[in-house]
Amino acid sequence: MIKADDVRDLRTASPDHSETEALKAEFGRCREARTPFFLTGDELDRVFRWKLRSQYGRQAIHRARNSEAAYRAVTEAVFKIVGPDFEYECAVRLGLLVALPGVGVPVAWALLALAEPQRYCVIDFRGWRTVFGEERTAFSIGDYLRYRSKVARVAADLGWPVQEADLAIWEHDRRRSQRSA
Repeated sequence: MIKADDVRDLRTASPDHSETEALKAEFGRCREARTPFFLTGDELDRVFRWKLRSQYGRQAIHRARNSEAAYRAVTEAVFKIVGPDFEYECAVRLGLLVALPGVGVPVAWALLALAEPQRYCVIDFRGWRTVFGEERTAFSIGDYLRYRSKVARVAADLGWPVQEADLAIWEHDRRRSQRSA
């Protein structure tokens, strides 16, 4: 299991740290300006580009089917789902987001992590491999909750948001992979 000391010096080390911080700040401003909170198609497109990088074009034809009204309605509904049962909240929010054509599970978690970094993180093969020592590329809600729980412990030890601990864990794996290549 990864420990806080393993990633303490990696908080800002990720190559996309500044872009991540800019997106989080933008979404924070949107949350303050919009009641109810929602995201536009352009804002979501920045999340797609941030998360998908070189794979951005793969689902573009599917994402093009989404209207501005659909993006607004779905994201507004997503952020209205708040409750004491975090597992339920995660399941409903994820289900709503992936109902949008071209929005897969990784992008859905990325969106939530950028919009609510204190509560959510991204899950991917790098984080999973670092936290659990095994390879995995597809994740269920249960997997996400298990992963998030471990990341939240590291975040609590560091006094960081869950999203920032996750990004440091991701960077830890990226560096370890580069060394072994």
